[in-house]
Amino acid sequence: MSNLKVFRVRGGQATEVPGAAVGVEVELQRLIEANMEAMLGIRFLATEYCTGHHGGRIDSLGLDENGTPVIVEFTDRR
Repeated sequence: MSNLKVFRVRGGQATEVPGAAVGVEVELQRLIEANMEAMLGIRFLATEYCTGHHGGRIDSLGLDENGTPVIVEFTDRR
């Protein structure tokens, strides 16, 4: 699913919202975390959350409207 497009609809007319790339993955992570509730409906809890002694980590952790944990993972696929 490459090149996902976003549109703004006003008065029954749809116009494409131009996208922009980020230079570094952490920039995208910070942007999403700062706007997680508005963008995804998820209340932000923690960043770079350690999952225990096995060395795992969650990039971004939040709660949905039902109080269910939500994991948001950022992966650089360059």
